[in-house]
Amino acid sequence: MSLDVAFAPLIPPPALLALAAAALVVAALGVLGRTRGAWLRAGALACLLLALANPSFTREDRETLTNILPVVVDRSGSQTLDGRGPQTDAVRRQLEARLQGLKNTEVRWIEAGQDGAASDGTELFKALRDALADVPPERVAGALFVTDGVVHDVPADARDLGFTAPLHALITGRPDERDRRVALTLAPRFGIVGQTQRVAFRLEETGPGGGAPVPIAIRRDGEEIDRFEATPGEVTSFEAPIAHAGVNYIEIEAETAPGEITDVNNRAVLPIDGVREKLRVLLVSGEPHAGERTWRNLLKADASVDLVHFTILRPPDKQDGTPINELSLIAFPTRELFIQKIDEFDLIIFDRYARQGILPMIYFENIARYVRDGGAVLVASGPDYAEPGSLYETPLAQVLPAEPIGGVLERAFKPELSDIGRKHPVTRGLPGSQSTPPSWAPWFRMVDSRVREGEAVLNGPDGRPLLVLARENEGRVALMLSDHAWLWARGFDGGGPHVDLLRRLSHWLMKEPDLDEEALRARANGRVVTFERQTLKDEAAPVTVTLPGGGAREVALTQAEPGLWRGTFETPELGLHRATDGALTALVNVGPPNPREFTEVASTTNRLDKLAAATGGSARRVTPEAGAEIEVPRVTLVSAGARASGSDWIGVRQAETSVARGIGILPVFAGVLGLALLLGAFAVAWAREGR
Repeated sequence: MSLDVAFAPLIPPPALLALAAAALVVAALGVLGRTRGAWLRAGALACLLLALANPSFTREDRETLTNILPVVVDRSGSQTLDGRGPQTDAVRRQLEARLQGLKNTEVRWIEAGQDGAASDGTELFKALRDALADVPPERVAGALFVTDGVVHDVPADARDLGFTAPLHALITGRPDERDRRVALTLAPRFGIVGQTQRVAFRLEETGPGGGAPVPIAIRRDGEEIDRFEATPGEVTSFEAPIAHAGVNYIEIEAETAPGEITDVNNRAVLPIDGVREKLRVLLVSGEPHAGERTWRNLLKADASVDLVHFTILRPPDKQDGTPINELSLIAFPTRELFIQKIDEFDLIIFDRYARQGILPMIYFENIARYVRDGGAVLVASGPDYAEPGSLYETPLAQVLPAEPIGGVLERAFKPELSDIGRKHPVTRGLPGSQSTPPSWAPWFRMVDSRVREGEAVLNGPDGRPLLVLARENEGRVALMLSDHAWLWARGFDGGGPHVDLLRRLSHWLMKEPDLDEEALRARANGRVVTFERQTLKDEAAPVTVTLPGGGAREVALTQAEPGLWRGTFETPELGLHRATDGALTALVNVGPPNPREFTEVASTTNRLDKLAAATGGSARRVTPEAGAEIEVPRVTLVSAGARASGSDWIGVRQAETSVARGIGILPVFAGVLGLALLLGAFAVAWAREGR
């Protein structure tokens, strides 16, 4: 409780001062002139002036507020290494005992860093700010941190803390920790498929020992592609091959050092997006027909395709007297295309092409070799495939998946998905295929054939194969046994999904990974990982997931649609996950490719000691020597501006803040009391002067 005097003048202060001056003159003249009752008259004037000044006694009932002391306990990933977790628990228990003796202090325990997926690194100061959002700065007695010192949001200036009180850090871990890590120095994000990208890294070591060359393993998508030695402290570079479109995971792994606290940062992961140059397609059109431009228009509209198109309008043996200047302006460069530069093409399409004596048999032999070595051929056939001069009568028949057996069927039919076609990514889910019969326009002609190898994904009447897909060694082949796909393109009788079908078909032939019929894929959304298994089989085996820390999980897959199986699980760890079903492998990275939390894991006081010193606090290890017992300093209250740390103690500020709970006001000259004082003063003065 406090008692104060306050004034609330009844007249303006300047007028009050003027009256006071006049009263002072009158009183002085009376006193100097030895006038009878001068002192009493002066007292009466003083009472009048006080009444005009309106004094009052103010009494406040105040309550002292408690200090707020936040204690931030680091529970991030690096705190799980090398026994730091039990150390942290022991430090907390000792702190709880020591803080119980602090008077008028509220301790707020803050567990921070558990959710490493929410941020890249340990953000203890963000947790501190969030916990003190409702606390005035003057009530903060200080801040205590229990951490290994691996903190990534340390303010650059103590003024950024938002309060002026000591900050103390109690550092877990051993002072002699040894660690080895791989730090990327040149990390390209993109690369051209089929080429290489230069990657550079530096091998860094802390703690005792080290300095000798270290074995390094280089992997791409989990498969080792190179091995060499690197000297710690020096930048080492290598060429990483970009094998396919999409993400290529390049891993750099250093051998684990003896006594190392963890090998989780011995591996750096670099995701490089493989970007294809324009896909080169050679389109050879033979006999002119109504759908001749269907393939050309489709491929020309595809920005990822570089199309070379030749149309054979007349064979060499045709002599009809047409003047030379009215024929094609250029000759068909058969040798250049099919011998010298054939391997530069990603796909060769024969559209209604029959053997016309233009291509020697040796060229077809070379095309078959091109397919086996990884190329792709699409034969969009018509009646020519069942007639003399068919491509099946050339060495190309070695790789063609179906042989003609019964001539040409000419009757209306609607193409239908086969059992395999409902599962195959080229034809699965084609618009209109969900109904029976499909809701698309009919075709009117197809070649009767027998599948020799591969799978028919589209069938014609009576289950006859219409579109056959096959793999030949490293290459792929597709055979379309009808030339009436153009009816869909022209919108006949409502048309059909020609764009979806033909584009998927061409990109499957050019090895688009998303269209592989047997594939295991994985994607991450936060900590939830989804696995997707594309297969033509009737079931999918469970997926075994290897976590970054070495643990394993098994994820069951359920059928989402024909040929597609999915499963999800929530991972407890960040980093690169490997998944396999025994036949296929997929990789997926959860969180940042190389989390800052595990980049530098050796415990340290360096990150916090400068900030702590600026606030008057300290940063110290709880185990000063290896193998020593945990030492938690005693905690005491100190006044503002006083020293806040010693060899065996740390201090927090004694906040002197209070809040008024009640106020009482007593005016001195108000009411009967004031009137009595004034009348009494003037009465005494008058009586003395009148004697």
